[in-house]
Amino acid sequence: MHISEGVLPGWLLVAGWGLSAAGLTVGLKKMEQRKLPLVALLSSVFFVASLIHVPVGITSVHLILNGLVGILLGWAAFPATFIALLFQALFFQFGGITVLGVNTFNVAAGALVAYYLTRPLLRNPIRRKLIVAGVVSAFAAIFTSALLLSLELLACGSSFKSTAALAFLAHLPVVVAEAVINSLVLLFLYKNVPELLGVK
Repeated sequence: MHISEGVLPGWLLVAGWGLSAAGLTVGLKKMEQRKLPLVALLSSVFFVASLIHVPVGITSVHLILNGLVGILLGWAAFPATFIALLFQALFFQFGGITVLGVNTFNVAAGALVAYYLTRPLLRNPIRRKLIVAGVVSAFAAIFTSALLLSLELLACGSSFKSTAALAFLAHLPVVVAEAVINSLVLLFLYKNVPELLGVK
C-alpha cells in the first residue's frame, strides 16, 4: 500500500499532505487522553503487520488492519497511521517522506469508512453483528485504500494503468485474511474488554 518516492506528481503530493494534515488535526482534537495507550498499541500493530509486504510494481501488498484501527479509534486513525508510516519511511525506506501525506490519507481514509459503516453494528452487539462488523470493516477499509491507491497511480499516466489494476486486484486476498482477523479480534474484545467497543 506504500507508494514509492518520485512517482506521483507534485500537485498530488501537496493534496495528500493537505488532506492528511486536516485529518491529523481532527484526529488529535477528537482523541481522548485515556485512549493514548490504545492509539500507541494499534499504531505499533499496524507498523509490524505492514512490514511483511509483497512488492507489486511501484507499490506493495501487505496486511493493513486499517479496518480494525478504524473501528477502535475513529478519527484517531490518522495520527496512529501517520506515526507508523513515518517510522517505516525513516527506518526501512517504505514509501518515503514526500509521499507520506498520500500514504497516510490512503490508509486512514479507509479506516474512517470502516468506522462509520460499522458503528450501527456495534450498538447492542451480538456475536453475529460482530462477525459482520469484522467482514464489513475489512472490505470497506481495504477497498477504499486500494481504490485511492489505484486512482493515484492512474493520475500518473497510462504507463501505470496495469500497475494500478494489479495493485487493486492484489489486495483482494488481503480482504479475506483481515475479515477473519477483525472478526476474531472483535469477538475477543467484546468478551474481555467490551469498553473498547463502546459497550459497558
